[in-house]
Amino acid sequence: MLVTTTSTLEGRRIARYYGIVSGETIIGANVFRDFMASIRDFVGGRSNSYEEVLREARETALREMEEQARQLGANAVIGVDLDYETVGGNGSMLMVTATGTAVLAED
Repeated sequence: MLVTTTSTLEGRRIARYYGIVSGETIIGANVFRDFMASIRDFVGGRSNSYEEVLREARETALREMEEQARQLGANAVIGVDLDYETVGGNGSMLMVTATGTAVLAED
């Protein structure tokens, strides 16, 4: 499945538009990860544990979006947008949403 942020596919004609598809995921942070991130905030550097959570959430949302497109008969998703939000009482959870337009692209 071709997934792109662009609204067109260079060299390919879009034969059919199926509509908007999306994938969402919410991942909670744990106490250990929060503790390690606070140390990183203090001493500087990247927080590998949070980066891994972000990566996992993004990949899950994209996979769900692709699966929804596949079920419609699409072979590509164009105009993809990723949105990141914190949710929960103290922002302890991360929500990632992937949206795009499912299409049937011809060679």
